[in-house]
Amino acid sequence: QVQLEESGGGLVQAGGSLRLSCVASGWISGIYTMAWHRQAPGKQREFIGDITKSGVTTYSDSMKGRIIISRDDTKNSWYLQMNSLKPEDTAVYYCSHGSDWGRGTQVTVSS
Repeated sequence: QVQLEESGGGLVQAGGSLRLSCVASGWISGIYTMAWHRQAPGKQREFIGDITKSGVTTYSDSMKGRIIISRDDTKNSWYLQMNSLKPEDTAVYYCSHGSDWGRGTQVTVSS
């Protein structure tokens, strides 16, 4: 089983940027597609985007153009760069690999 831990969340003003990180540990035989999701208060969890082992990225329409997902396999780490943040981006952000999920990191965007 792979353990995932997100970090980098916090409070940011609208228009600002944040870079979230996700580190994998545990039994890692191969990390393939890593995904990012978010869940805003009172809403369902939402897929944001993912990155394959070869570096191909997919982004949701809701954040396309404002996010960049990257990975560093030498560090078992994946990143979510978010720019031009809006108050509606306030949510808990999660990374996932298959059925493994992190606990999430809170992002709060103030207006």
